[in-house]
Order: sequence, then structure tokens, then C-alpha cells
Amino acid sequence: MTASQEKPAPPAGDAESWARMDRPSGRWMLTGTCPDSRERTLVLEAAARLLFPVVLVFSVFLLLEGHYGPGGGFSGGLVAGLAFVLRHIAGGDDNLGSRFRIRPPVLVGTGLIVAVLTALAPVAWGDPVLASVKWTITFGPFGYLDIVSSLLLDVGVYLLIIGVVLDLLRSLGSGIARDAREAGEDGEDLPGGGGRG
Repeated sequence: MTASQEKPAPPAGDAESWARMDRPSGRWMLTGTCPDSRERTLVLEAAARLLFPVVLVFSVFLLLEGHYGPGGGFSGGLVAGLAFVLRHIAGGDDNLGSRFRIRPPVLVGTGLIVAVLTALAPVAWGDPVLASVKWTITFGPFGYLDIVSSLLLDVGVYLLIIGVVLDLLRSLGSGIARDAREAGEDGEDLPGGGGRG
């Protein structure tokens, strides 16, 4: 390509050139499909890539800390749901990766079963509903670990809340895919389209 055939560079203050520089040109940041490729930004995708695992770890901390401080299954599940919302807004889908697929109804059902069985299990031993037991596990000279049976109830609520948030995102994603198809974009790779969605 000769110098006369090259496209002239846009003016330095051109707003369109800045928007073009921030728009990712490939699918390199997030796994999954991008619901609307017109609204992608590099900064948001990089932030989502960095924050997603950190927020998930913090949600597990809230889940486990709930017996001794602020937190529990509900607040931990909401924080984990926010991580998936951030990922969805950045252009990813609700999957953790290509290795396995998260099915929201399965998460909701599993969380509900775990929570109900944990609440009703004490009745089998003659205790009231939601009675909890504390187990102490000693690790010799390294200390001990206290586990309360109601932690299983919190785990069930945690899974239930994450499943509900992912189901809402899936519903919203199908609407975004429909809008993108109506706008004339290819809907094959969009959630709810003819592809993997």
C-alpha cells in the first residue's frame, strides 16, 4: 500500500476516533457471546475481567462470615449476583467459562432443596425446625474449626439467589438478542439466537 492509498488519520479531537479506539475489535476479553457488539468498551471489559473473580471470592467470604459477623447466604448471593451482572454488562454471558455451563433453574432447585432439607433435618432427631448443631474439628497443634449446621442453610440460600439473578440475566439477554436481530445484526451467536444461547 503506497502513501497515497493510506487513509488519512482522523483529527486528534474527533470524538468518533476516541470511541473507535475504546471499542474492542475482537473477542479477546470475555468468554461467551456478546449480546450487543455495538456497546462494547475495552475499559469495561478489562475491569470486568479483573473484578469478576475478586467479587466472587468476596461473596464466599460473606457467606462463611455470616455466622460471626455481617453476611450470610443472602448477602453473599447478592454480591455474587452483582459479579455476574457486571460480566453481563461488559459483554459476557452468565457462564464461568467454556468448560461447564451454569443452568439457572438447576441452581435455584439445588439451593431450595439444600435449604429446605437443612431446615427440616433437625425434626428427625426430635429438635424443632431450624435448630442448629455446632461441630468442632481439631487440627492438633494447628487449632480448631467450628462448623455450624445452619451454614448449609446459608449455602442453599446463596445458590438460590445466584440462580435467580442468572435467570433474570438470561431473560434480559434474550431481549437484547431480539433487539439486536431487529436492528439488523447477526443473531446466530447471541443468547436466545440460533447459536449457543
